[in-house]
Amino acid sequence: MARVTVEDCLEQEENRFALVVLAALRTRQIMKGSPALVSGKNKAAVMALREIGEGKVHWNRNSQEAVQEWIDQTKNIILR
Repeated sequence: MARVTVEDCLEQEENRFALVVLAALRTRQIMKGSPALVSGKNKAAVMALREIGEGKVHWNRNSQEAVQEWIDQTKNIILR
């Protein structure tokens, strides 16, 4: 995949909000040293989106639950 688009990623994850959370979580993993599942020398966020677009990264549980958990955690950080 030469260039990743939101449409590529939405074929794998239909919920745009779940897609954003998944990409953010995967980006953090890559930045902390997790090996990328696609080749290339892009920034971590681009690598995460490419992985999602190619179907190599996906939720291992219900995306609705995962998004809600992420929202709850983020609220706690922001409201401190």
